[in-house]
Amino acid sequence: MRRYSAFAIAREAARYHTGWERAWKSPKPKKKYDVVIVGAGGHGLATAFYLGKNFGITNVAIIEKGWLGGGNTGRNTTIIRSNYLQDPSAAIYEKARSLYETMSQDLNYNVMFSPRGVMMLAQTEHEVRGYVRTAHANALQGVTTEFISPERVKELVPIMNIHGPRYPVLGALWQARAGTARHDAVAWGYARACSDMGMDIIQKCEVTGVRQENGNVTGVDTTHGQIDCDKLAMVVAGNAGHLAEMAGFRLPMESVALQALVSEPIKPCIDVVVMANTVHGYMSQSDKGELVIGGGTDGFNNYTQRGSFHHVEETVRALVETFPIISRLKMLRQWGGIVDVTGDRSPIIGKTPLGNCFINCGWGTGGFKSIPGSGWAMAETVAKGEPGSLAAEFGLNRFTEGRFIDESVAAGVAH
Repeated sequence: MRRYSAFAIAREAARYHTGWERAWKSPKPKKKYDVVIVGAGGHGLATAFYLGKNFGITNVAIIEKGWLGGGNTGRNTTIIRSNYLQDPSAAIYEKARSLYETMSQDLNYNVMFSPRGVMMLAQTEHEVRGYVRTAHANALQGVTTEFISPERVKELVPIMNIHGPRYPVLGALWQARAGTARHDAVAWGYARACSDMGMDIIQKCEVTGVRQENGNVTGVDTTHGQIDCDKLAMVVAGNAGHLAEMAGFRLPMESVALQALVSEPIKPCIDVVVMANTVHGYMSQSDKGELVIGGGTDGFNNYTQRGSFHHVEETVRALVETFPIISRLKMLRQWGGIVDVTGDRSPIIGKTPLGNCFINCGWGTGGFKSIPGSGWAMAETVAKGEPGSLAAEFGLNRFTEGRFIDESVAAGVAH
């Protein structure tokens, strides 16, 4: 694989850009692989990358029923943070955040990581107490956060109305090294690196069945034929329940749509990410000038990837009081993604009832920020057959043992 650099751009400019190679290959599937990963989104590609980088396992196929990065990886609002309350959550999200900081160098692909800072507004006394508690917990976990005053909030975000009649700003939980990245670039960077290691990325290849013998997985049936494997990794987010059924077990999760929208482009007016959990909305500004706006999940189970008018109204109405400047902006586009939500709002990483079959799902609305940490932990689990320290607490067995990692309240809103 040819390295990307300023010199490469200059060279290609001199020859009218005729020498660029395809970023990744599109091979036909082989009959058998050491590992088959179902799902070519951020989590699946990251799992493959760290299998190769950390464990030298490169006889890997990543199969995807649609196109690479076409699921939640390309449908999120790109927030990256690690200021979670529970120790297992803080550990895996901080691992992910730290990997994001060097990802462009590690992959030789600019993922446009922007550590612009994320603030979570406290707009009730209850939230003040909760965020102060989280700041203390983060200090013990080695995660750098602080609770800041309303004056400091206004200094960081001058366009904010901190004296709203219904939702005054009483302070905020501030993580200065959190931020955003380009979601497509994360998927493309991992795909390019995986392909360079000799892994096969097979798009438009839907799994129709999971084959097993004597309690162990032996392969998958796909629209491209049978593919045998020694180990199978399921990393398909909101479709995890369907794939688990094919393998003969059920998951304690539900799938719902999470919607988002962007405004028409405007001049730079906000250079941090703001999350207003009381009104269930959050906002940042993209490099193109669009305001990226999101809210909570739909209130009913569904598998749609479209937006809806009532959700736009509900989310924007809540944000207009805190950000009066946005009231006359036009919406440019909206969309939805299928998120997988567990009862304790924490992910599932680990073994399944089917031997040599592993699963990574349940990230809910926090999937993008966790991609590199999730891939790191999942790769270790697949390679060793047992979860490592990052994934150990997130196994399926926690639901039968009552060991919940409850982030539904601690995170306020799990974005």
